[in-house]
Amino acid sequence: MLSQTSLSDIMQTIHTDLIILGGGIAGLWLLNRLRTQGYQAILLETDELGGGQSIRSQGIIHGGTKYALNGALTQAANAIADMPARWKQCLQGNGEVDLSSAEVLSEAHFLWSKGSLASKMTTFFASKALKGRVDDISLQDRPQVFQHKQFRGSLYKLNELVLNVPSVIRALSTPHADYIFRVNRDDLDISCDKGEITALELPSQQLRLTAQRYILTAGEGSEQLLNEWQISQPEMQRRPLHMVIVRHSANLPVFAHCIGAGSKPLVTITSHPTDNGEQAWYLGGDLAETGVQRSEDEQISYAKKLLQDLLPWVELPNARWGTLRINRAEPKQSALSRPDSAFAQPVANGIIGWPTKLALAPDMSDQVLSLLNEQGIKPTATETDIPLPRPQIAAPVWETLF
Repeated sequence: MLSQTSLSDIMQTIHTDLIILGGGIAGLWLLNRLRTQGYQAILLETDELGGGQSIRSQGIIHGGTKYALNGALTQAANAIADMPARWKQCLQGNGEVDLSSAEVLSEAHFLWSKGSLASKMTTFFASKALKGRVDDISLQDRPQVFQHKQFRGSLYKLNELVLNVPSVIRALSTPHADYIFRVNRDDLDISCDKGEITALELPSQQLRLTAQRYILTAGEGSEQLLNEWQISQPEMQRRPLHMVIVRHSANLPVFAHCIGAGSKPLVTITSHPTDNGEQAWYLGGDLAETGVQRSEDEQISYAKKLLQDLLPWVELPNARWGTLRINRAEPKQSALSRPDSAFAQPVANGIIGWPTKLALAPDMSDQVLSLLNEQGIKPTATETDIPLPRPQIAAPVWETLF
């Protein structure tokens, strides 16, 4: 057996400017930005592209309105306000990344209430601060589900897109597919010296990768990478969700938050096409947050009763129900509260980033580029072929759960 020293001696060493660890939408967005800036950047993924939080998101490009349900615009609402316009530019093909091939499931998200809360909605949307974020909608322009004669609530149209997440991952990964690689997590060794990464080693491939900076965008997986790097700050927190999926054969797309008397949506519904032509309703909001205390059967029962109460006229033929537990991975906050914005921080000769929300991936990339500029990191590496396989794009949860 070769000693560690002799194994290192026969390894091929490839140097590049930047190595991104984590192939979700945040990492892919950053890869696009970096390569456009002239950096020789590569991305390493240990599973499938988007296989963590990205593929489990609802695809909503939030504009922050749901963070203002207490009647005032919060810091979180303001931090995310510009994101829909920024994403729209990219979807039109003239933004910082090219998302023109991605699929828009809905040009708007909606906010509805039961009839008993109509006055609250009117007062809430009368605020000057919300101008440009919401629009009234005429009866004939309402989505089909809200045109039913039994609907007695208020309905507003939000300036928020809903995207087909796999198509976004595909649009981000295709232009730079030659720089995106799949590595075996058990074969990935982080070599460190005095707190700095000296190389990423893949013994089975006899390959050593080095870079000016190592950028962690691996979501929940970044915690293990930081531990191996022996970096104690920043710490990561997990905020759990218990999402509900109902797959059915009704042609009834819904993209909406339902508000109650509290400051969070009772439920957030998005609709997604399936491979066999059916539809999947993906249910989040307060249902998913409070549902972490419920079993799968209890959560499904609760969701069925909630939809019956909120949309009693809706029938979903051939409905099959399932749940999914996921963790939102974020920089640690006091009392595990939600971060207000995207996060990026230098750590030794690297950067750790969490977008905290799908919509804030562009903001995280801004922060990383700013840090690289502050540190004087310039493109210097030459392009080299790397003998590693390419990862696949993760399948949506409604295709794998049923």
